[in-house]
Amino acid sequence: AFRALCTREKLLAAFGTRSVRLSTANTYSYRKVDVPFQEYVEQLLEPQDPARLGSDTLYFFGDNNFTEWGSLFQHYVPPPFRIPGTSPAYSFGIAGSGSGVPFHWHGPGYSEVIFGRKRWFLYPPDKTPHFHPNETTLAWLLHTYPTLPPAERPLECTLRPGEVLYFPDRWWHATLNLDTSVFISTFLG
Repeated sequence: AFRALCTREKLLAAFGTRSVRLSTANTYSYRKVDVPFQEYVEQLLEPQDPARLGSDTLYFFGDNNFTEWGSLFQHYVPPPFRIPGTSPAYSFGIAGSGSGVPFHWHGPGYSEVIFGRKRWFLYPPDKTPHFHPNETTLAWLLHTYPTLPPAERPLECTLRPGEVLYFPDRWWHATLNLDTSVFISTFLG
C-alpha cells in the first residue's frame, strides 16, 4: 500500500502544493530551502552534476513534518526489528540519480528503498573515511574511491525496491542514488 502511494502521480496529487524543506548535500553545513513539492519534483529532481559542490546541491530528505505527511506515513510498515529502549522516527526522501548524502554518522536505524536503487558506503566508527565535507558522494566516487587501496575501501551494497539496510550506531556512511529514488529511513532514538 505504501509503495502504491509513492508513485510520482500520487505524491504530486497529495502533496504537490505543500512546501518541502530541502537541505544541502554536504557534511558540515546545512542550508535549508523551502519550495513547493511540485517545483522540487518538476524542476530540481534531476541527475547530479559531478562538478557541483555539496553546498550547491539540494536534497529532499529528513525535514518531513509528520503531521503534513502523516496520511502517507500511516501506510508504512517499518522493519519488524527493534532495539530495546528506542523509538522510531521516520525520514522520507526523494532524490535524483547521482545525488546522495556524503559521509556522516548518527544513531542506529534502517533505510528502505521504495523506488529506484541506492548504493551505500559504510565504515565502522573507528575508521574515519577520507573525504572532503563539501564534496558530493558522486564526486567522491569518481575521484577518491578509485585511489583507495582495497584495505581502505568501505563496506558497500546496493539496495533495490523493498530492500532494507540496518546502519549501526555511529557508523560512517554515505549514499548514492543510482536512479531517481524514493526511500524512507527509520531512525531509532
